[in-house]
Formats: sequence, structure tokens, C-alpha cells
Amino acid sequence: MAARSFLLYIVAAASWQASSASVLRRDDNDSPSPYDFVDPLIGTRNGGHVFAGATLPFGMAKAVADVTSDNQGGYASNGSPVTGFSHMHDSGTGGASSLANFPIFAYPGCKDDEVNGCVFPKTKRSVEVVDGSVSARPGYFTIDLESGIRAEITAANHTALYRFTFFGNATGKAAVDAPLSPLFIVDLTDLPDTRQNGSASVQKDTGRMSGSGTFQPSFGTGSYNLHFCADFPAGNTIRETGVFTNTRADSEPTSIVMGKDNNSPPLPAGTYVRFNEVEPGSTITIRVGLSFKSVDQACKNAETEIPDFDFSKTLATAEEIWKDKLSVLSVDATGFEDDSMQTIFWSGVYRAMLSPQDYTGENYLWESDEPYYDSYYCIWDSFRSIHPFITLVDPYSQTLMIRALIDIYRHEGWLPDCRMSLSKGWTQGGSNADIVLVDAYLKNITQDVDWETGYEALIKDAEDEPPVWDYEGRGGLYSWKKYGYIPADDYDPYGSGLFTRSISRTVEYAYNDFCIAEMSKAIGKQDDYEKYTKRSGNWINLYKEDQKSDIKGIDTGFTGFLQPKYLNGTFGYQDPTLCSSVMQFDSCYLNPGGHETYEGSPWLYTFFAPHDMAALITTLGGPDTFVSRLDYLHESGILYVGDEQAFLTIFQYHYAGRPGKSVERVHYYIPSQFNTTTAGIPGNDDSGAMGSFVALAMMGIFPNPGQDIYFITAPFFPSVSIKNGMTGKTATIKTVNFDTAYKNIYIQSAKLDGEDYTKNYLTHGFFFNGGTLELTLGDKESTTWGTSEEDIPPSVSTSK
Repeated sequence: MAARSFLLYIVAAASWQASSASVLRRDDNDSPSPYDFVDPLIGTRNGGHVFAGATLPFGMAKAVADVTSDNQGGYASNGSPVTGFSHMHDSGTGGASSLANFPIFAYPGCKDDEVNGCVFPKTKRSVEVVDGSVSARPGYFTIDLESGIRAEITAANHTALYRFTFFGNATGKAAVDAPLSPLFIVDLTDLPDTRQNGSASVQKDTGRMSGSGTFQPSFGTGSYNLHFCADFPAGNTIRETGVFTNTRADSEPTSIVMGKDNNSPPLPAGTYVRFNEVEPGSTITIRVGLSFKSVDQACKNAETEIPDFDFSKTLATAEEIWKDKLSVLSVDATGFEDDSMQTIFWSGVYRAMLSPQDYTGENYLWESDEPYYDSYYCIWDSFRSIHPFITLVDPYSQTLMIRALIDIYRHEGWLPDCRMSLSKGWTQGGSNADIVLVDAYLKNITQDVDWETGYEALIKDAEDEPPVWDYEGRGGLYSWKKYGYIPADDYDPYGSGLFTRSISRTVEYAYNDFCIAEMSKAIGKQDDYEKYTKRSGNWINLYKEDQKSDIKGIDTGFTGFLQPKYLNGTFGYQDPTLCSSVMQFDSCYLNPGGHETYEGSPWLYTFFAPHDMAALITTLGGPDTFVSRLDYLHESGILYVGDEQAFLTIFQYHYAGRPGKSVERVHYYIPSQFNTTTAGIPGNDDSGAMGSFVALAMMGIFPNPGQDIYFITAPFFPSVSIKNGMTGKTATIKTVNFDTAYKNIYIQSAKLDGEDYTKNYLTHGFFFNGGTLELTLGDKESTTWGTSEEDIPPSVSTSK
């Protein structure tokens, strides 16, 4: 950057910061609200893949800067350079990158003041980030580039709004002595380079750039169509427009069409708009509307949602929407010396409200009056904490999501286990949308829900095998019904799929069937209730009572683990620690070389009988041995809390009458694994799974998903309140003897609405009807509260 340009950059930046302070922070006279504690950058490093950009709750538009590495969420706090600014993302996903279609890229000018002096391919055009320039809060993201550009981003539901400020002119790190003549491109690409075809056009008089493309989903089958419409407000004089392909651009054409060819990755192509020279410190705003249906609808979305290009107004609207969404929760933070615990908590709440995404009105696959939500990415992750959390804090949105799932079944024939970009996603284990539906049914999610069709969908999952069960339904149902387990060498002429995960599929199918049994009982279908209750006991059929386990030759001291079993009834072998942090952690993914468990070891899956913990505890040697085994799981290095199956094991001490041990485990992981840094979550956030886990745990409750059970632990604040969006009632959990040093973490006694309460769990009625749970805390584990057989959560084998 030339010395003069650099000086102008510094002066203009200082001026902007002074004039825009009100945009970046709240008024000092205002008391902080939950919104002020949210840090969207938590989880944007070390594989967290959290989306850090601008969006609305469950919004379709998710706009942020895209970087070159670890970019599943678009931006990552890893120092890698920026390749563009795109408008749709998923949050916290593993595997391949997704979406980020039609990125825009802004150049302050081109070398020699020639359009072909700009570098177009995204593999070569990236620009470094100015250290310390990145800032984010709900509905807002900003970043400075070393090319002398500041980008600010906000969003509406289907529309992204960008404000670029130009302070100087540099291309990459090389000084460029050329006029400050900004150029914008829209690139017909996506982050994973899956474009099958694409087209774009530009209007010479207005600079409107619009177009379409066909892309592939990142964790599923098929393809999807997407459309964009990018506009500039009047005021900046257009110098020229045109198209580019590969490394060259030309101002004569006004459109470009790209088909599928042999180039891999697809050849760069798109449109551009170039403006006349501007003064340093000038801003240019660009609005990008999106639609899965058509370019016309993309333009209409943008014109309806952000008609006047007003950045401050759009941001203020986004802020108010987020503040309202967060307002149903309140915490008392009296006594804390800093805000770190509030930041961890509220940022978790925020991330749990990013997905699934509301695509209502954008589904071109079928006509329906029902809502349509997408990015159930994936339900194997989200059934455990995301959907139960949304049911608590936003039952209206959860109702729409349930209706959307049932409508997907109505038109696609099956409930999804994973879905993104209007495409069927890969199934990781059981038919776990069954759990989401039943959990919602048990918790009064009923408004306009067609539960008759919902129940029909559950029964189809349990009884009918699809031709391809890699992306819907269950596989091996013939063996499941005949043998009571999925054989490792299963013979399945009725459908096809990935013949792995026989252990994890068996225990998940068993729990899926239990959840169906719960709904069968609730609606009076006794025969179904008895059938699926019986099948829910199949988890024990893979238990090998004499199976030992060692870690690097040292006996763990525990015997009895789930093991693969063959069609002839004999057991196979998988090391009980395989696919854990102590042995080949990465060897149990969704591929033909995977093993008999998925993303976890037999050590972990042996604990998965959420509906019959009483039988599991007896099977594993009784309460004392069970507690010792749980301790070993958490303390030996076998367990990785960054995989969602780990969540329930933190609270399973409740079933052994040791709720104090559960709260010890919660504090074992928070804040050591969940903190305020950019690497402040373990592993991928998985669409908000880690966020919802930490939010629920810090509230002092955690669900056994698919059942009307919330484990009680001490909250991380003196009190926590939740206002139910359906009834308007408020449930409050408050404490006596709370201390911010977290010495008094053990519940000594409890009162529910003034009456002694000895159970170590709650039901949803508390949150639905409102009330007060008062917990008296102490520094030693109680030997009386929540410890007796009458006080532990029910199990199917012991319930009457």
C-alpha cells in the first residue's frame, strides 16, 4: 500500500470508528442485556466451525467472510485469508464445507487501472485479514482486509446486506498505484466447488447482478438449485460492467452461462460491476437477495426485506429480533467479578438458535401450506439437546419445525435423519427424527400439528425398510424383527446401505422403538405399545458379559461390553476402546471402512439405554460398579465430550442415585472445554449442539431426549428463569448458598413451589405451567437428596 494511501486509511479508519461507536456498542448508560454477552466468534477455531456472521434466528441468509482453511462455517479465527463474502452457511458442521454460494468479492482497484489487472480465481485472489479487526455480535459482522477495505455485514431472513468502506488501494500485499476505482464480482461458485451449472447476468445501467446455479449438498445425495439478486443503491457512478471467466474479464458481454465440463474444480466465472474513482473513506453498499425458487423471487425477497438499503436500520431490526428471542431467559449474575460465565451461557443460547433454518416459501420440490425448515444437519446430533432446548425457549419455532418434518414425510415418504439444501442427507444411526417427534408430543407441541400423520411416519420407520436406507428409514429391519439385533454380517435383500455400525444401529433402533411405544401408549394404541416396548429391550442382545477391556495392555478392571454379533448368534470382536480418544479415534466414520460403532467406542455405546437405565445398571454390576465405570469413562481419556453421545453420560449418575456426581461432571467440562475463547468448544458445534448443551447445563437442567425427564443439577447462576412462549408462565430455578467460586455445587435439599421436593428430575409441566424450584446448595455431596429409588427417573423395566 502506498504511503499516502496508508495515511488516508488510518485517518479514515479513526474517523469511522469515532462516528460509528454507537453502531458497535450499546449506550454506556444502558444496563447490559443478554444480547450484549453473546460472542459469535466462540468456536471459530480448532474445528468448531461455528458460523460467526450476520443472521436472524433460524434465518436462511447467513452472511460472512469466507476464508481459505477450516471454513465449514465460512469464517475461521485462524489467520487464513479471505476469498469472498457469501450469503448462506451452515454452522458447526464437520466434514466438507457447505453452501457459501455466489460469493461477492470487492477490489479497491485493479493493477494499471485495467479490469484484467484484478485477479479473479478464488484460489489466487485471497487477501489477508488485518489483525484485531474482526468483530461480531448477533446480526452483525465486520472485518478489515489488507487491501484497504472494511466489510460490515447484517442480514434479513433471505437477504444479506454488505457495507464496504474503501480506505486505500492494494492488491494482496503489493502496493498498487492506481485510482480507487472499486470493482465487485459475483462468482458462480460455492465453498466445496460443487457447481454443476450456472448462469449470471448484469444490467449495465443499474449494476444489478443476478443468476442461478445447481450445486451438490455437502453431506447427502442429489443436487439443489439456488438463485441470487445483487443490487447497489443509486449514488455511485458505474464505470463499466461485464463478465469474467477463468482469469480474464470483458465489458462487452452482459451474461454468461457455464455448463458442467471436465474442469475440476469448476472454472471460475461470473459478473462484475466497476465504479468510478471514489474518495478514501467512501462506502458502497450491496444487497444480495436469495431464493431456491427463482431469480425473480430472490429480487423480490431483497426488495421486500431491505427496500431502502439502510444498513443501520436493517441492523437495528436484527438486533431487536435477537433481543426479543433471547428475552425469554433471564439469569441473576450477582456476585460475579467478570462476565465470562454469562458470555459462555448466552453465546451457547445464541448458537442453539441458528439452525434448523426457515426456508418457508422457498421449497420448489412440492407445493404446501405447511412451514418448511431445512438444515436438519443432522438429527443424530440435534435430537440430544438442540430440539429439547428449542422446545423450552421457543416452542412456537419448535412447532413449526415439527410440522415441517411431518410435511417432509408427507411428500418424500420418510422422515429425514439429516437434510440440507432441499436434499436428503446421510443417516448416521437410527431413525432419530422419531425421538424429536415424540419428545415434542410429550411436551405439548400440538398447535396445528397433524399428529395422526406424525404417528404414521413413526410406524413406517419402525416397520418398512426403504430401498436405500443410507438417507432415510432404517436398514436391516428383517433381522431386527427376527433376531432382535442388527447382525454384523447381515443378509438384507430388502434394501441397501452402508453395512457398518451394527452395534450403534442396534441400540439406537431400540431407543427409537421405545419412543414410539411412549406415543402409542399416550394415544391409546395398546398393541403397538406392547410391541415396541418389547423391541426396545433389544439393546441387551449385543451385551457380551465376559468381554474385557484394556488400554495399551493395562486392564481397565471392567468386564461386559456391547460387541458385534453374527447371524448365527455368535459374537465377533471390536476392541471396546476402538474409536475413542485412546484408540483410533478417527476410524468410525460414515464410510465402507467404518466399524460396528459410529463416532464412538463400545465403551461409550454400552451406556446407551436411555429408557432402561435400571436394567443397564443391574447388567453392569449394580449402582456402585456403574458409578465407578462412569467415572472411568470420563477420567481415562476414553470419552470425548465433543461428540454428542457423551452428553447423556454426564447425567447418568442420577439413575444410580448420585446426582451430585452429575454436577461434578458438569463442572469438570465447564469451563475447561466450554469457555470464551475462539476455540471455546470441544469439536464441531454441530448446528448448535454444543451451544444447547452448555446452555442447558448452566441452567441446571438437562433432558433425557425423547422422554419427559429433565435431570436437576445446580445452575451456574444464583437463579435462572424461563418464560414459556405458549402459556406465558415463568419457571424459576433459584438457589440458596450459591457461591461464584463453585464450591457449593451439591444440592442438599429442594422445594418445588414451597413444598419439599426430593426427586432428582423435573417434568415438562414445570416449565409449561410455571413455578419455582428452590435448591439449597452445599460443598459436599448429599447422601439424602435425590438418592432413593423413588427419587430417580423412571425406567421402562421398573415403571408400572
